[in-house]
Amino acid sequence: MSGKSQKSLDFESAMLELEKIVTDMEAGKLSLADALSVYKRGAELLAYCRGRLEDAQQQVSVLENGVLREFSANGETASGVASDAR
Repeated sequence: MSGKSQKSLDFESAMLELEKIVTDMEAGKLSLADALSVYKRGAELLAYCRGRLEDAQQQVSVLENGVLREFSANGETASGVASDAR
């Protein structure tokens, strides 16, 4: 990726940059070479954002499938079995 490296880029920054690219391209004021260059950057940002969203979705799935449970006041789960709350 040009400009920022993927390691220093966060999801929110990538989305802001992607939105700016879309706005610039929609304005129609870019030369063909510039349009191709920003399109390539946009494709990279899109792939990065999709990857972060997939990672977040995976983490939520893991949490929903066993870690997150309702607890009663005495520390037991709704089923009556104590949970390993790490």
